[in-house]
Amino acid sequence: MIRYLIKKIYRIYQFIKRPGAFSSAVYWENHYKNGGNSGEGSYKHLAAFKADVLNNLFAEYNIHRVIEFGCGDGNQLSLLRVPVYIGLDISETILKKCILRFHSDSSKSFFLYNGNTFADNLHLFTSEAAISIDVLFHLVELNVYEKYLQNLFSCASKIVIIYSADKDFLPATEHELFRKFTVYIENHFPEWKLEKKIKNKYPVEEYGFQEGSVADFYLFTKRGSLT
Repeated sequence: MIRYLIKKIYRIYQFIKRPGAFSSAVYWENHYKNGGNSGEGSYKHLAAFKADVLNNLFAEYNIHRVIEFGCGDGNQLSLLRVPVYIGLDISETILKKCILRFHSDSSKSFFLYNGNTFADNLHLFTSEAAISIDVLFHLVELNVYEKYLQNLFSCASKIVIIYSADKDFLPATEHELFRKFTVYIENHFPEWKLEKKIKNKYPVEEYGFQEGSVADFYLFTKRGSLT
């Protein structure tokens, strides 16, 4: 416990003392380049839970085209049922693996994402649903976080699905920073409303950090789009 507190205090010191020193894009590219995957949350029972929720929401809202901001290694994607899928990610390494893995699936396309150079004025990427799964709390830099949310909501015509933890919390790890994103969305995207929250089937309080998750599902709908 003492070591954890010391590590967390040092982490807070680093965050305050050296703003902007950490790059989420560099972190994840190196993570995947060194053989890492999208984490335990994209495999086994957690992946099955997320797929069930997503597929049910796609069916409920009659979704045919989905864009995902942060597709990762594609294992979670392999469980989804949607006619047209666009996957974006900041890691060139992992995108190459996804392209290779799904090379024979003409319903899926993949593109390299950079918030600083993303301006879809022609709405080429616009989809009925935009999804963000286990991504928000990995966007440590405020400008990256804000641009990501702006692009996420701008690419959705009906619904936005976010799977993350809605709380302000600074963990001991350098690549994570939790923010209460529902408040930010309410203040910056008034044309969207929080339709419902779907609690995690495997909460960390009950299953621990190895088998559980701190994230829940949050479904946002665009006002007037479902009438």
